[in-house]
Amino acid sequence: MSFTLAIVGRPNVGKSTLFNRLVGKRLALVDDQPGVTRDLREGEARLGDLRFTVIDTAGLEEATDDSLQGRMRRLTERAVEMADVCLFMIDARAGVLPTDEVFADILRKKNAHVLLAANKGEGKAADSGVIEAYALGLGEPLRLSAEHGEGMGDLLAALMPIADEFAEREAEYTPETDVTIPEGAGEDGEDLDFDAQITPQKPLQVAVVGRPNAGKSTLINRIVGEERLLTGPEAGITRDSISLRTEWNGTPMRIFDTAGMRKKAKVQEKLEKLSVSDGLRAVKFAEVVVVLLDVEIPFEQQDLRIADLAEREGRAVVIAANKWDAEPEKQEKLRELKASFEKLLPQLRGAPLVTVSAKTGKGLDRLHAAILRAHEVWNRRVSTARLNRWLGEMVEAHPPPAPSGRRIKLRYMTQAKTRPPGFVVMCSNPEKMSDSYTRYLVNGLRDSFDMPGTPIRLYMRSQADANPYKNRKKSTPSRLRKHLGKKPHGE
Repeated sequence: MSFTLAIVGRPNVGKSTLFNRLVGKRLALVDDQPGVTRDLREGEARLGDLRFTVIDTAGLEEATDDSLQGRMRRLTERAVEMADVCLFMIDARAGVLPTDEVFADILRKKNAHVLLAANKGEGKAADSGVIEAYALGLGEPLRLSAEHGEGMGDLLAALMPIADEFAEREAEYTPETDVTIPEGAGEDGEDLDFDAQITPQKPLQVAVVGRPNAGKSTLINRIVGEERLLTGPEAGITRDSISLRTEWNGTPMRIFDTAGMRKKAKVQEKLEKLSVSDGLRAVKFAEVVVVLLDVEIPFEQQDLRIADLAEREGRAVVIAANKWDAEPEKQEKLRELKASFEKLLPQLRGAPLVTVSAKTGKGLDRLHAAILRAHEVWNRRVSTARLNRWLGEMVEAHPPPAPSGRRIKLRYMTQAKTRPPGFVVMCSNPEKMSDSYTRYLVNGLRDSFDMPGTPIRLYMRSQADANPYKNRKKSTPSRLRKHLGKKPHGE
């Protein structure tokens, strides 16, 4: 049975560095300044033969009010209560501070399994801090260096008895089950696009992006049904791209919360640059991207850039206008939103536009349906026979241009891929095909095969491009070389 390990401690003691080492990836943002991590980030950790879930938490602060630091502390305390094991980290070079003593007392009351780690323990400068750690009353401290990987064997040895305890507990309470496979299952598998199947093992990947303070974290908390992400009136609270697994209305999903993206010229600090690049990476890994707008100031320049980025990355896009509960003239505002959408984002013509309220939860059912619809269209496949009948009708209705008096002939069409749908047209002189005629075909594909809003890739190829012998050097057959007075090779 896998257990959960929460890494807790003061700001800037190296929690995120250890988290990255345990998961084997640079998932959490790391910087020299304290307080970089604000949300709870989960990852699948691997230490020797041990597999478990690790949680990176915000640095424990002494604030207990409703300030940002106070909310961060409450979120960390919640992670401590959720976790099976807590790894309490101190800075061995700084020694034990009064704040460490306060938090050590809190951890004794909140969690049964608490391990003490003295991080940054490389070198003689950390000796005194390691000795001071004994005074916390949490047992022998583990001397670690998260940055250099020292002490990982000691951490594994400390976790093994806990892992064995959870394994015994699982064996005791897990009932025996018989799994039967119904007859005929999978017989028609060749007709299904298994990449499109949404299962708990392969959940739908959704990224929520937008400008700062649009309500992304609040929306995801509402979807998940609990306060998993830090929220508040301050803009730019989220820094890491946090992924949460959940089941929303029966659909397994993995939802990415991203940092708010400001205009590039305004992003000056190194930490914000890291946050934005982390959000862009989440867009590349997602299947559906929800662009969240603030209904009070929708479709600003940065909103358009974010939506265009998702389209260029080939992701299915859903536009969601948040804070709808605060809008007094809903019908008039909705007409304005639709008109602005069609005018400013023609490349996403037909994409879903949904009004929601993350605060009240109104409109989330429509958002769920729009996400599933966008994902289904993104995975759509059209048979070659239907495509070629359609191509003939399109050419007959509007023939392609004739540059220099020679008409371009469209001979054959097929779908090369899905996610997003990509089509190849075999034709003569593809380099002379005009962009306007390509747009004519793309818009026709959207209308005829019910693919609104999804990015469509259309490639023009000549038949010569498909010829494997096109650039091959011609050789003279051996029987002809004799007649030409040339000796065959090897004589």
